[in-house]
Amino acid sequence: MPEPRVITFSRNVFLPLTTVCHNRCGYCCFRTSVQPGCLMAQEEVEKTLLNGAALGCTEALFTFGERPEEEPGFPEMIRAVGYATILDYCEAMCKKSIGYGILPHTNAGVLTYEEMEHLRPFNASMGLMLETTAEIPSHATSIGKSPDVRLAMMEDAGKLKIPFTTGLLLGIGETMADREDSLFAIRDLHKRYGHIQEIIIQNFCPKPGTPLERQPVPSTDEICATIRMAKDILPDDIAIQIPPNLIDAASLIPCGVDDLGGVSPLTIDYVNPEHPWPAFEELKRIVGNAVLRERLCIYPRYIERGWYHSDLQPLINRLSQTVQQRSGGP
Repeated sequence: MPEPRVITFSRNVFLPLTTVCHNRCGYCCFRTSVQPGCLMAQEEVEKTLLNGAALGCTEALFTFGERPEEEPGFPEMIRAVGYATILDYCEAMCKKSIGYGILPHTNAGVLTYEEMEHLRPFNASMGLMLETTAEIPSHATSIGKSPDVRLAMMEDAGKLKIPFTTGLLLGIGETMADREDSLFAIRDLHKRYGHIQEIIIQNFCPKPGTPLERQPVPSTDEICATIRMAKDILPDDIAIQIPPNLIDAASLIPCGVDDLGGVSPLTIDYVNPEHPWPAFEELKRIVGNAVLRERLCIYPRYIERGWYHSDLQPLINRLSQTVQQRSGGP
């Protein structure tokens, strides 16, 4: 009798340290200018981590706008709270997260090799959405969305042996051929370094007041076709993830989905705040006859390979046992 299919997810908290961003993407409502409230206060970070730990969260997703120091007024703001840069603040909050018993995963936009090397000891994994290898109008005013720049960072992450998450954003002006090119680029990087643990197939959600507010959204059939294409192109050890709050996830599970990503019992999806997370019980309905299993933000094979700083080992070991007990499986 064949083994039951397993669909995984992680229990997380979402911590947007700042909404200030140097990019100007045509579909984004996350970005703000420098203003009161654009920097998440340390007290709020710690409160979220404390409450998240009490709810059994194992992943702290730290994210923020790309290169906020290049925006007028932000350098003064970050220095006023005692840090030289947003990355210094991120490092300090990652250490807090570890102290509260939650593994950090940082997605901070494009970082240099040296910046990732500096953050690596305090993160179990890291990520950057490739989005697309195509040059599209909605990225025309976003230097950090250059495909070459993003692929270079992903390659550096491989050189550093960082378990990595990337993905495609569907419906922002790319074609199906562009998606195929993007998947081949990810495949080639993984063949060289073996560090891509999961790829998100994420649909664009139009936001009022943005240049793409009337852009047609990808249909379920189109998303399914992209998932199937990813399955054909990518090695089997790269998990295919979809966001269960943005699409009809139940109808896409048969297309080849392996993972439902980070789902929070506490925090909202700050990038798509109009789309609430499904409850954990709802995830069981979404996966249908498959087995729903909780995981950490670092996948088991990277734990076995030791692709993490030794200081994280006690927490990784403890949380690995926790998710195994909750999921009733290895």
